[in-house]
Amino acid sequence: MKPDFTQYGFPYPANLIQAFIGGSQLHGAKVGGTDDTDWYGVFIEPPAKMIGLDRNEHFVFTTGGQAGGNGPQDVDLCLYTLRKWAGMAAKGNPSALHFVFAKEEFSTPWWDKIVKQRHLFASKRHALPFLRFADDQMERLCGRKGQKNIHRAALEREHGYDTKYAMHVIRLYLEAKEYMETGTITLPNPRVDLLIAIRQGKYRLSEIEQIGKQMEAEAMAAQEKSTLPEAVHLDAISSLITEVYLTFWNA
Repeated sequence: MKPDFTQYGFPYPANLIQAFIGGSQLHGAKVGGTDDTDWYGVFIEPPAKMIGLDRNEHFVFTTGGQAGGNGPQDVDLCLYTLRKWAGMAAKGNPSALHFVFAKEEFSTPWWDKIVKQRHLFASKRHALPFLRFADDQMERLCGRKGQKNIHRAALEREHGYDTKYAMHVIRLYLEAKEYMETGTITLPNPRVDLLIAIRQGKYRLSEIEQIGKQMEAEAMAAQEKSTLPEAVHLDAISSLITEVYLTFWNA
């Protein structure tokens, strides 16, 4: 069923071509009734918003954003235009690549065309965005860079560190390795048992660091042996999204 995002102010409901629920639920690591609902999706903007001066490449909304973090009643919404999403995915953005592997709550024939050609976005170079993102988050988790995630101060008081943040750090390392080995990202994550254990605080922060280092080494070794293309097929991606845009607008 097509989700109703007009209640959050989304101006192009007829142009939505895909939507799914992300966050911890996407990865199989949602615990109890503690998490908000994270919606992601792709839409095709009207021609004037691509060709004209007034661009509108993404739509973001939250019912939360208050001190203490979002609760289970809150909704986060993040929608991208097809062109914006494709550019992010072609660069190996981990969150963008999830779109072509996630279980969809809503899809269309236009998005099906993208999923059938998802191999065009694959490259062994994409290990670096995953690992850089994971390393950056590990540094923040350990307090060596910037600030920790102050929105989950309760987890820090209980466990000494933000266990949900740590879970997502380790998830990124796992995904980097799998993507290099198979060209896919399994959702929910096959190691959901480990992710939930981390989230429940069953590991010390020092152990999280060691797990991260080991998994990073494994991901880099997988990259060396990967059979994925050296680079993405930019011309083919451009042709693909151009075809989707034109058929959608003509329809």
